[in-house]
Amino acid sequence: MLPDNLSSENSTGMIPDKPVSVICSLQTRSFIWIYQQYSVKWCGPITRRFFSEDDLLDLDDYHFNALFSVADRLEKVYGGKAYVGLRIPDADAGTRQNIDMVLVTKGEAVVISVKNLSGFLSITANGTWVWEGTHKTERHPDPVAEAKKQASILESYLEQRGVALPEGFLSCKVVLPNPKCCSIHTSNVPPEVITYDQWSQLKPEPKSMFSGWFKGAFRGGKKETEESIQQKLNFILSTAPMWDRLEVKGNKYILGEFLEFKGKQEDIQALRNVKRSKVSRLVIQKTSMFGLAPSRLQVFYTPRDYRSEVASASDWREVNVRSSTEVLFQPENSTKVRKFKLSSILTLSLSA
Repeated sequence: MLPDNLSSENSTGMIPDKPVSVICSLQTRSFIWIYQQYSVKWCGPITRRFFSEDDLLDLDDYHFNALFSVADRLEKVYGGKAYVGLRIPDADAGTRQNIDMVLVTKGEAVVISVKNLSGFLSITANGTWVWEGTHKTERHPDPVAEAKKQASILESYLEQRGVALPEGFLSCKVVLPNPKCCSIHTSNVPPEVITYDQWSQLKPEPKSMFSGWFKGAFRGGKKETEESIQQKLNFILSTAPMWDRLEVKGNKYILGEFLEFKGKQEDIQALRNVKRSKVSRLVIQKTSMFGLAPSRLQVFYTPRDYRSEVASASDWREVNVRSSTEVLFQPENSTKVRKFKLSSILTLSLSA
């Protein structure tokens, strides 16, 4: 459990309105809490060509927040666990397969691809998806075929880690959560696709009850499997490779790769133990006194421990650094390194 004076905040971003393409994750990791103290914020000179959070990119253009919003809703309604932003090793290709999320319940596991695109959707004869927006038209490979491929790679990965799933246990779905996405010919939409109209009808219900379309979409009439399979899946997916995750001001999420801390030498020295080999899940929470910008930050973190998701009060470590300390982070599907002040970050989660 957390120290008495610390609290965890589970906030979920809103679904963005614009077209996007990326990935994300809710996971078992350790924590870093940042507490801001009072004083005046200092902004040092920029000596390298990085993009700061101020001119970062319009984060609403990415579907990171949509992923977390979808995952949060599925967990609340379906009662399972959603693992977001997985990077599953593909033994045949020698690469990693990005998977938006996998929902695990007692009854099944579902690979879910989230397409947060807007416009009029049509599907060509060869399966290509075409979105026609106000200013441009986008063409995408068949997402259902891609989701099926992801499910196949995931199943092979699970077998390598000692879990052979019962036939029909693993399925795939494509969710279209954007209210500005409209299908021109609904008869052409594959059954694996959950349209916005279907998504909007989802209502929170007791875990033992499911709305008609939801039961058909995710349960498919399958019998529940033993709890041991669910427990094994939860352990494997919680320790599987995934993207690092930043949560910044405004309840915005960014998936990608944490590179390093930047700042004064004494601050970097203080943070020397905050490495992915030693610390897993970093959650950053901050406070300020009297509305004044902080000059120092208290950083709390716990060692990586796969045996337990919850850290005891005795596990916490604390360091004190300047608020001008920065984090270098490369978002997924981006070639640009982004720079964030530590004071602007709420949480930082590191994959092993």
